[in-house]
Parts: sequence; C-alpha cells; structure tokens
Amino acid sequence: MKELKVFGATLVLLGGLLGVSSAAMAHGNVTPQQVDTTGLAPLGEEWRESNPYRGNAKAVEIGSSGFNQNCARCHGIEAISGGIAPDLRMQPVGQDGDEWFLYRMKNGAVRDGRVYMPKFAGVLSQEALWAIRTYIESRHTDDQ
Repeated sequence: MKELKVFGATLVLLGGLLGVSSAAMAHGNVTPQQVDTTGLAPLGEEWRESNPYRGNAKAVEIGSSGFNQNCARCHGIEAISGGIAPDLRMQPVGQDGDEWFLYRMKNGAVRDGRVYMPKFAGVLSQEALWAIRTYIESRHTDDQ
C-alpha cells in the first residue's frame, strides 16, 4: 500500500515538473463509457432520493460493468482502492450512503480549481448511476 502511495505522489510530482496538472494525470481526457441498462426499470428524468435498485441482482451485474468501465481507474478494480481515490466499499450503505452518492454524482469533486472527479449526472443515465451504487453497496465492508 505504501508503495502505491509513493508511486502516486511521484506521478503527481512528475506531472507538475512536466506542466501537467494532477487532475489530468488522474483522469486524462477520458470519455465516460455508456452503460447498457437493459433489464432495469426506467426511472425517468427526476432523480430518486434513494437507491431504487438496492438488492437487485441485475443492477449489481450492470453496476459492476459500469463501475469497471468508468470508476475503477481511480477507485480500484472491484472497488478496492489502491490509494488514488477513496475506497468506496467503506461508504455507508442505505440512505446515508445514497445522499453522499447523489451529491458526488451531481457535483463531482473539485478542490482548489482542480477536478479530482468529474460530474457524472447528465453524462451517464440515472439507471446506470444507481446500478453502480448498487454494485458498490454489494462490495461493502467495514474493514479499514
């Protein structure tokens, strides 16, 4: 784990020396990959306040694919972070986690003008994002 953090810090330092922002190093010019949500009930345009797919096996399957295509590069394969971004398996399950998830999907993460995570609401469908949330919950752990 320590080696990964040192490697990440080295990349950020190298990016700074080369005039590349750390946000670009983390995300580059990445195009979000669309997620096929066939088999999930349509949710409409207005955002649900809680996960309508919680416990849905098909949503877990679709969410796994969506996560690995769009989130794993920073949050880790199977949601096991290597230190670049938070380990999402430790996020709260249920409504508390849903509130955090909605906020992050709608706003992304920007600090000091740097984009650490892009906004995904409006880029991926609500169905795709809730499927990803369902997958993340299926990977939940309290281990730190």
